[in-house]
Amino acid sequence: MSHVDDVIDAVGRRLREIRLRRGLTIAEVSAATGISASTLSRLESGKRRANLELLLPLSATYGAPLDDLVGAPYTGDPRVHIKPVRRGRQTFMSLTRRPGGLQAYKIIIPVTPAPVAPDLQTHEGYEWLYVLNGTLRLLLGDQDLVLRPGEVAEFATHVPHWLGAAGETPVEVLVLFGRQGERAHLRARTT
Repeated sequence: MSHVDDVIDAVGRRLREIRLRRGLTIAEVSAATGISASTLSRLESGKRRANLELLLPLSATYGAPLDDLVGAPYTGDPRVHIKPVRRGRQTFMSLTRRPGGLQAYKIIIPVTPAPVAPDLQTHEGYEWLYVLNGTLRLLLGDQDLVLRPGEVAEFATHVPHWLGAAGETPVEVLVLFGRQGERAHLRARTT
């Protein structure tokens, strides 16, 4: 038996462990994924081999990458190689590697040499931001807010908004953005 066969044979056990860690029943996973309960049971018991048609909805339901579901071996450098992108005067660095769901960014907003007329924007989604350094000016609808390091704001992005530096140093902001309106939540379970 090859290493690949060993990995494939262990998928069912891993799927069961992940489901149980999340406190889900087979019926709940079936309802969320559209995969029949009998197929899920056979997958977990090793009587059926997993394929992408089964693993992709499970990955989405469990909020886990495919590598975690199948126990894929280490494949290389775990570092995220950030490629800054300039939009106007701002620098955006994507901190998220996978598409869809919540996206994380670090944004650097420089100080403008002369006052700039804010250009409020709207778009689909929900945004959570945390000021790392500097002083942020956030125009949100008819509100004009100043946030300092350690302060947080969250808002629906259909509300007109604009971000700018309010002090004499550039602003560094950590942003979580959900295109479909996902909000940042802290979920904790008691043991």
